Amino acid sequence: MTAPGAGEVGAFDRLWTPHRMAYIEGGGKPEGGGCPFCDIPGRPDEDGLVVARGTTAYAVLNLFPYNPGHLMVVPFRHVAGYDELTDDEAVEVAALTQRAVRTLRRASAPGGFNVGMNLGAVAGAGIAAHLHQHVVPRWGGDTNFMPVVGATRVLPQLLRDTRALLAAAWAES
Repeated sequence: MTAPGAGEVGAFDRLWTPHRMAYIEGGGKPEGGGCPFCDIPGRPDEDGLVVARGTTAYAVLNLFPYNPGHLMVVPFRHVAGYDELTDDEAVEVAALTQRAVRTLRRASAPGGFNVGMNLGAVAGAGIAAHLHQHVVPRWGGDTNFMPVVGATRVLPQLLRDTRALLAAAWAES
C-alpha cells in the first residue's frame, strides 16, 4: 500500500473531531456582552454540565476539556480578578477545588492534577472577564502525540456521562 498523494486522504490519516469546531469558532465565549459562566447557573445542572453548587461558587465540566473530567470552579459573581473575590468567595473556591480533587480521585483515579487559573487574556484565559479555576486530572502517558502533533485531545467519554459520574461521586466525597 502506498501513502496517499497530495490532496488524497487515507483511511486513517484523519481523526474527525467536529465538536472542536465550536471552540475554534469561539463557541462558549461571550457574545455581545454575555457571559457563559453567568448563564450556566440558570440552566438545569445536566444542561449546564454543573457537577455541584455552593453558596458563592460552583463546579462545572469544561466544555472544551484538556482531559476527561476537566472541571472548573467558578464564582457565581461576575469578577475577573482573584484579588476581587470576597473572603467568602475565596474560601469557597478553595473548598470546592479540594472537593473536586477528592471527587476526581474517587471517580477516575488519576495519578495527579493540574490546578490553576489563567488571569487575563495574555495569560491564556479563554474567558478572561469571569474568573475560573481549572482542575485537570492527569494520568501517566496522557500526553501523547495527539495534542502535540494534531492539536487534538482524545476523550473517551461524552461530557454528559462524565458529569453524571462526577455528580454521583461528589455526593460521596
